[in-house]
Amino acid sequence: MKIIGLLGGMSWESTAVYYRLINEGIRASEGGLRSARCVLWSVDFAPLEELQRAGRWDEIEAILVDAGRRLQAAGASFLVLCTNTMHRVADPLEQALDIELLHIADVAALEARGRGLRRVGLLGTRFTMEQRFYQERLSNHGLEVLIPDPPQRAVVHRVIYEELCRGRLEGDSRRAIEDIIHDLASRGAEGVILGCTELPMLLDLDALQIPALDTTQLHAAAAIARSLT
Repeated sequence: MKIIGLLGGMSWESTAVYYRLINEGIRASEGGLRSARCVLWSVDFAPLEELQRAGRWDEIEAILVDAGRRLQAAGASFLVLCTNTMHRVADPLEQALDIELLHIADVAALEARGRGLRRVGLLGTRFTMEQRFYQERLSNHGLEVLIPDPPQRAVVHRVIYEELCRGRLEGDSRRAIEDIIHDLASRGAEGVILGCTELPMLLDLDALQIPALDTTQLHAAAAIARSLT
C-alpha cells in the first residue's frame, strides 16, 4: 500500500472528511482492521486566507512547497492537496517535489466525462470560479465550463469563508446555493462541479436538479485507488 501524503487544513473541516473517507474506503476494500497508510500536514489557514485576499500567491506557493517537502520527507508516495482553491499553485508545487500530485480538477473532469457530461457549472471560492487555473484544467479535458454571475459568485464565496470553513451549516445558505445551481442548469449546465471541498457538507446532492460532483469524495476515492495500485 502506497503512503498517501495529505496536505490539509484549508479548511480543517473538509480535511477531516478526507481522512474519514480514505480510511473508510481502505477498510471497505481490504476488510478487517485495515486502514490507510498516510501522513498529514495541516497548515494554519488564517494567514493563508489573508495572503489569498492580498493576491500574494507567491508566498502561498512557498508555504505549500515547504509543507509538500515535509510530506515527501516523511515518506509520502504521492501528494493529495486537500483543497480546490490552492490548486492555484499546483504546477510549481509539483515541480518542486519528486512525488506526484494527484490533481483534484483532473479527477473531477474524468468523472464528468465518465458520466457523459460536456457542459458543467463550477462552484467554489471566487478564486476558483474567476481565475483560469481551474477552468483551463477542466477545458483541457474537453469540458465547457459555466460559472455563476458576479452577485451569485459573491454569495458562494461568502458562504464558504464565513460559514462552511467555520463549521456553520445554514439553511438559508443551502437554499441560496441550490438556487444558483438551478440557475446554472437553466443556462445549459448538465451537471455542476462542487469545486470547494466544504460545499458537499452543506448540500443534499440527491435533491439537486442536475448531477453534482463532490470533489472531496472523488479526490479521496482517487487517492485510495492510487494507494492500492
